[in-house]
Amino acid sequence: MQEREIEHALVIHVTEFLLELGAGFAFVGRQVLLDVGGDEFFIDLLFYHLKLRCYVVIELKAGKFKPEHLGQLGFYMTAVDRQVKGEHDNPTIGLLLCKSKNKIVAEYALGDKTQPMGIAEYKLLESLPIELQTSLPSIEQIERELAGDGPFREDESQ
Repeated sequence: MQEREIEHALVIHVTEFLLELGAGFAFVGRQVLLDVGGDEFFIDLLFYHLKLRCYVVIELKAGKFKPEHLGQLGFYMTAVDRQVKGEHDNPTIGLLLCKSKNKIVAEYALGDKTQPMGIAEYKLLESLPIELQTSLPSIEQIERELAGDGPFREDESQ
């Protein structure tokens, strides 16, 4: 799947995605434009955490984690801190969601970072509690949606 397709599927089901993230997240936007020195950059997903009082940048990668992804994430976090966050907000948190990661490579890549960031693998159903799994679309439904074969229907859930 391409990153935009993953993002689109998440936005369609933003309520379920917010449940997966945990309490306190507010959706700010997708493909949020940042103008840095006259160049345009786009954050995949931007949230605000109400209890932590900070922005949360989520960068999506369709493939395996690469250390250079953290450079891009850190850049976005710095831009949000300088251009978006208010004086009473805490520093921005970054989360990189990728299809897979080598835990040792990820640990090394995060080793000297001072910005609050993390790396996680995305999984559709495996990490959800059983009571939530029944209310989410199946992998097959998501694949059909991404292929353009029609929207999800409540009666098709597992």
